Amino acid sequence: MKVLLALEDGRYFWGRSVGAPGERSGEVVFNTSMTGYGEILTDPSYRGQLVVLTASHIGNYGVAWEDLEAGHPWAEALLVRSFTDRPSNWRSEESLGEVLRRHNVMAAADIDTRALTRHIRQAGAMRGVLSTIDLDPESLVAKARSIPPMEGLDLASEVGTKERYEWREGMPAGFAMTWKNPGTSPGVHNAASLSSTPSLHTVVLDFGIKRNTLRRLVDLGSRVTVVPARTSADEILSLHPSGLLISNGPGDPATLGYAVDTIRQLIGKVPIFGICLGHQLLGQAFGARTYKLPFGHHGGNHPVIDTRDGHVRITAQNHGFAVDPDQLPTEVEVTEVSGNDGACEGLRHRELPAFSVQYHPEAGPGPHDGDEHLQRFVEIMREFWS
Repeated sequence: MKVLLALEDGRYFWGRSVGAPGERSGEVVFNTSMTGYGEILTDPSYRGQLVVLTASHIGNYGVAWEDLEAGHPWAEALLVRSFTDRPSNWRSEESLGEVLRRHNVMAAADIDTRALTRHIRQAGAMRGVLSTIDLDPESLVAKARSIPPMEGLDLASEVGTKERYEWREGMPAGFAMTWKNPGTSPGVHNAASLSSTPSLHTVVLDFGIKRNTLRRLVDLGSRVTVVPARTSADEILSLHPSGLLISNGPGDPATLGYAVDTIRQLIGKVPIFGICLGHQLLGQAFGARTYKLPFGHHGGNHPVIDTRDGHVRITAQNHGFAVDPDQLPTEVEVTEVSGNDGACEGLRHRELPAFSVQYHPEAGPGPHDGDEHLQRFVEIMREFWS
């Protein structure tokens, strides 16, 4: 079945449908990860986006359910060059095509992803429409121009939990990872097998949290409670948290004033760690503004530079907005910057236990370089309450 992708600037690309039929729209972005399409597809941060995968061959190893970051896909569509629906991997439980069709997610193969990626790099991320129904380029271009831009969209409220819940699952048994801290025990499904009475309690403000982040907190010895994005500061404090984790998520952080107010009230009362969108919200709570990047940072190979010692970390990223540090007070320092474009990648309050990183430290997918921040968060919580 033919499929057509049209961009708001008039450029269009033909392909072959390998997912569900229909029509989807959103912001078209590219991701440079070599592996991890299952995690990318189910990352809630991709709500409202059509994702171009720059890796040449997609679907080779199928889908293992325990790798997925949510119970269903959140990306609007996948755009790939070469696609296989016959996976070859001992962990595969379903083909990628089967997952896409079962969850009614569109995907296009045989797209000239190199040309598309180069175009986005030059012109910036833009609105697009993917369709198997309307194959008229002019009609689809007009539709692309009519959809709302990412600026001004509160998508986090669509993907976060609506009710509070406890998370108890650690890393899956036999998970092939070697973490930097040998004292923890990846490979347990139940927190009780790691510690019968975890001494820490992390409350997660959920704007689109990934499962691996929650699993990692459990493996580091914390009880975890996930709460909706609109939970008030008083409600969070009533849970007696050891610390607050502000999660990743999609959309424009400038639309989440209610969350910024909540975070501002909690700074200094409990240790705070912000991830990705959480970093942007903490930055706003500190006094900074956020702005839209030309084509965002999406992939598992982004270098960030520690401003204090020059150390470079390779990180997994997925965001289209960034923090402008020019309005930060003197008591807040920029701890990391992007090695590609110099964007702010980390913040830290010099006196209070509050810090953040723009990237995803849980390695789902991606390198493990950022895991030290989760360990640091746990250490800060222990020190704060000791």
